Amino acid sequence: MGYTQSMNDYSLFINSSEGSFTTLLVYVDDIILAGIDKEEIDRVKEALNKTFKIKDLGDLRYFLGFEVARSKKGIMMNQRKYALELLTDAGLLACKPAVTPMDNLVKLSSIGSVSFTDVHVYRRLIGRLMYLTNTRPDITFSVQQLSKFLDKPTIAHYNAAIIILKYIKGALSLGLFFSSNSSVHLKAFCDND
Repeated sequence: MGYTQSMNDYSLFINSSEGSFTTLLVYVDDIILAGIDKEEIDRVKEALNKTFKIKDLGDLRYFLGFEVARSKKGIMMNQRKYALELLTDAGLLACKPAVTPMDNLVKLSSIGSVSFTDVHVYRRLIGRLMYLTNTRPDITFSVQQLSKFLDKPTIAHYNAAIIILKYIKGALSLGLFFSSNSSVHLKAFCDND
């Protein structure tokens, strides 16, 4: 059908020509089809339906823990439901929210603190927080700092991860907004402090 498989992600297929850009993302038995050419999207859906008998679910709303909301102003992506599940599993759904994702006065180290007994719980929590950074760049630095201690976490590391969860509680719907009025370029800003 004229699509080229991405070298960076083998489940992503791209069709780009003059005036048209369409992507097709495949995950197990789910497909996301996006592009600027409605006729091309209809052609692909028709061809896929002839071969696989697909069901068109309409505009993307939820995919792999990502919630997508569209409006005339743009597209909002967040992982609110995923964050709620994370808080529920940690028993922190009713916790008091934290103002920041990390206490800057706490110096994390692998020595000087009591070892955290359940390494698997810590690793799972950090892994889940890493997935949340897809739409929450505000916690990326904190999660990255805690991921340094996956081999031998301490109680201080676990407590720091709990602070991240409490911070998430205070802004569950925070995510990424892609304005319909801005250029296509993704812009990011970082405060080194």
